[in-house]
Amino acid sequence: MMLELLVATGLVVIVVLIHGAGITTLTRVLQFRLQAEESHHFTFTRAIFILALVLSLFVLHGIQIWIFAGSYVWLHAVPDLETGVYFSTITYATIGYADMHIVKAWRLVAAIEGVCGVILLGWSTAFLVSVVARLRK
Repeated sequence: MMLELLVATGLVVIVVLIHGAGITTLTRVLQFRLQAEESHHFTFTRAIFILALVLSLFVLHGIQIWIFAGSYVWLHAVPDLETGVYFSTITYATIGYADMHIVKAWRLVAAIEGVCGVILLGWSTAFLVSVVARLRK
């Protein structure tokens, strides 16, 4: 169990740092964008900006999911990369159809990935809501 906790903690630290760097980068881009924005009305450009922001968050979460998936493959916790990505995606998003796709010895890592996913998805949601609210002012 200690090895599982150590691996899970390492993965959480890595993905939280990546997420923080991604949100920081998006914040800097947003500040630059808002300084250039004069109108507070809905525009096509603003809609494209929000779409790009949402897609950027998807990419950010995708990277984190792939890190967990690659770790499961490297640990031989899943049989192949496709299973690893599928399992990691449903775990990260806390859909959690079943843990039959992962070796029993590594289930604790998957459980911690679920908790991590909830927190990081919540962080992204809060960020997106704050951006949209700021754009509406």
